[in-house]
Amino acid sequence: MRLNGEIYDGEDGVEEEQKHVVGYALTLKKKNSFLKPKFERLARSVNYCMALSLVNLCQMLSSIRCNKGILFVAIDLNRPLSDQGPFDIILHKLLGKEWCEIIQDYRQTHPEVTVLDPPDAIQHLRNRQSMLQDVVDLNLSDFCVAKPLVVDGSSKSHELFLAYDQFSLSELEPPLVLQEFVNHGGVLFKIYVVGDAIKVVRRFSLPNVSKSKLAKVAGVFPLTRVSSAAASDDDADLDPGVTELPPQPLLERLAKELHHRLGLRLFNIDMIREHGTRDIFYVIDINYFPGYGKMPDYENIFTDFLLSLVQSKYRKRPAN
Repeated sequence: MRLNGEIYDGEDGVEEEQKHVVGYALTLKKKNSFLKPKFERLARSVNYCMALSLVNLCQMLSSIRCNKGILFVAIDLNRPLSDQGPFDIILHKLLGKEWCEIIQDYRQTHPEVTVLDPPDAIQHLRNRQSMLQDVVDLNLSDFCVAKPLVVDGSSKSHELFLAYDQFSLSELEPPLVLQEFVNHGGVLFKIYVVGDAIKVVRRFSLPNVSKSKLAKVAGVFPLTRVSSAAASDDDADLDPGVTELPPQPLLERLAKELHHRLGLRLFNIDMIREHGTRDIFYVIDINYFPGYGKMPDYENIFTDFLLSLVQSKYRKRPAN
């Protein structure tokens, strides 16, 4: 393997083929949930071939160059980023103004490196108001869900409250984002987006609230963070009309539009279907670089995505 012009031997003392390097800057919790041993082994061992066309006056020669896999390398936050690598891709999810400035400067001085994703695009999702303004117009009903305005990765930023009247909102600490509560049969759809790939997972969610209960209840009630629950409803005995996945064309259009507007390639969408309907859906949250470790087959999907980025970069290079 070649890093900084040096060749390293593999475990058996045999020189390895050159690997493509993904530098990552993640919290320890994110690293443990995402960079699982199975994923790293798969990415490191995968083989692919890239066709390169060389034009030499009257003759076009086609050759095949094979590269072996992807290597994940931790970025040392105590060293200048430009002194590390070289990297083909940088994968990051860190908070803080200092890191944002570092990665922005690096993008300007290393345009050949793909950064997932641009800090300014990620920042757009840190504020739930700016996050959702591209998706829905806020239209409050008689009762609503209240969430903290700022998304900073803390447990507090994921707190949910159900407010049954506007007077009870004074009990909550601002700033807040208010969303209409829509009965949705207790099922939420988590739509994972990895580049062009889309994967949908059903999760248990909040139960329906009846009109009779609304007439009797007032105040604010805390809710559990249902969308992060590990339990899937795949094996549950639920009404097929509730669990039917959103249509694929709708998901593709939504993912494409959000990618265009947000400038992100790694995100997920939390979506619900209004109870009693088949085609009325609501987007209730968008998250950058979500918990892909909970997405079925994420190892293969993410490996294919990273390889596609590398292949795209080489295709854009002029032939020598």
